[in-house]
Amino acid sequence: MASQKIAAALAAIESTPQQSTKLQQYNDLLNEILNTSSGAELAHDLVYYLDSILGEDVSIVSARPLLDSFITALQKFEPEVKIKAGQHAVTLLQSRATSAEEQDAQIREILAEAYESEEDYSSAARALQGINIDSSQRLVTDEAKAKLWIRIVRYYLEEDDTINAEVFLNRIKNLPSKLEDHDSRLHFQLSQARILDARRRFLDAAQEYYNVSLVSSVDENDRLAALSAAIRCAVLAPAGPQRSRSLSHRLLNADEVAAFSNKLAPHQLAVTADGTTVLNKAVIEHNLVAASKLYRNISVDALAEILGLQASGDFSAGEKAEEYAARMVEQNRLHGRIDQIEGVIYFGTESPGSASGANSASLRQWDFGVQKVAEDVERIAASIAEQFPEFAASRMVQ
Repeated sequence: MASQKIAAALAAIESTPQQSTKLQQYNDLLNEILNTSSGAELAHDLVYYLDSILGEDVSIVSARPLLDSFITALQKFEPEVKIKAGQHAVTLLQSRATSAEEQDAQIREILAEAYESEEDYSSAARALQGINIDSSQRLVTDEAKAKLWIRIVRYYLEEDDTINAEVFLNRIKNLPSKLEDHDSRLHFQLSQARILDARRRFLDAAQEYYNVSLVSSVDENDRLAALSAAIRCAVLAPAGPQRSRSLSHRLLNADEVAAFSNKLAPHQLAVTADGTTVLNKAVIEHNLVAASKLYRNISVDALAEILGLQASGDFSAGEKAEEYAARMVEQNRLHGRIDQIEGVIYFGTESPGSASGANSASLRQWDFGVQKVAEDVERIAASIAEQFPEFAASRMVQ
C-alpha cells in the first residue's frame, strides 16, 4: 500500500480539473517519490502512481510523457523494484498497448534485464516476447527483430528449454534478410550449436561449435570452451565417415572415457533405448571403427573384448559385438562383412576369401612395399657412387 502522504497527493492531483496543471503535479510527485521513498515502500508508491497516471481520468496522449519520465527513473532502481513496478506497468498497458507501444517495449526491456540479474530467465524471455514488433505504429527492422529473438533464445537456453528456444531461432532463419551484425551472427551460431547438442545431433553441433572456435574476435577462453564442446560432441556422435573426419582413429580406453564423462552435461549422459548411455554407445562405435583400421579381420569374441562388452541375459559378449557391427554395416557407417558361422568379421569392402578380396589386397600392399624398398636401395646406391666413386668402382669390379 502507498504511503499516506503519497496517497493524499495522488487524490489531490486527480481532483485537479486543469490538465496542464495536473501533468506538472504528476511530474513533481514522481520526483518526490524518488527522493523520499525506498525499498518496498518505493515499489508500492510507484504502483499507486502508475494506477493514477494510467487511469481513465488521464488520456493516453497525456500519459505518454509521464510514462517517459517513469521509464527514465525505472532504469535506476534495484531489480526487485524494477520487477514489481515494471510488471504492474505492462499489465496496465495491455488495454492501451497500441497507443503506447514504444513505452511498453522500453519497460519490457528493463524488466528482462531485471529478471536476468535475478537469474529468472524464463520470465525475462516472456517479458521480451510481449513486445509488439509487427505494428504499423512503430517500425522494427529485421536486424532489430533478430537481436530481440536472439536474446529470447539465449534466455530459454539458460533454462534448458530448447523447444521454445528453437521456435525463436527458426524465426531468425526465416527472416528475408541475413544477419549482418557480427555479434548477432556469433550468438546465432552458438545458440544453434547448443540446440543441436541438446537434441543429440552431436555431429552437426560439433561443426557449429568448431566454427565458433575459429572466430578470431571471440575471447580466447570462450574459443577454447567452444572447441572443447566441439570435441565432446564429436566423440558422442554416431560412428561413420563424417565423424571420422573430425576425430582420428584411436582406441579409447576405460580411464579416458571415465575422465571424459565427468565433463558432460546430463543430456549427454542420457540412457538410450537399448539401455546404454549416449557416451557408452558412442565409444563402442568409435572403437569398432578404430579396430577396423587396425585389423583386416577379427573374431567377434576378440572384438567384444576390445570394445569392453560383457555378456548379459541371453546374449554373449561376442553376439553383442556382432550386433553393433551388423547395424553399422547396414547403415553404411562401417565397411565389412560378417561370417556368422565362423564368428569372424572381415573389414573392408571386398569379400573374404575371394581372388580379388583380402588376398589380392595383401599382395598389392606387399608389392608396393617391395617396390618402395627397391627404390630406396637404388637411391642409396646412387648416392654412395656419387660421393665415393673409387669405392663404388672397386665394388663393381668385385
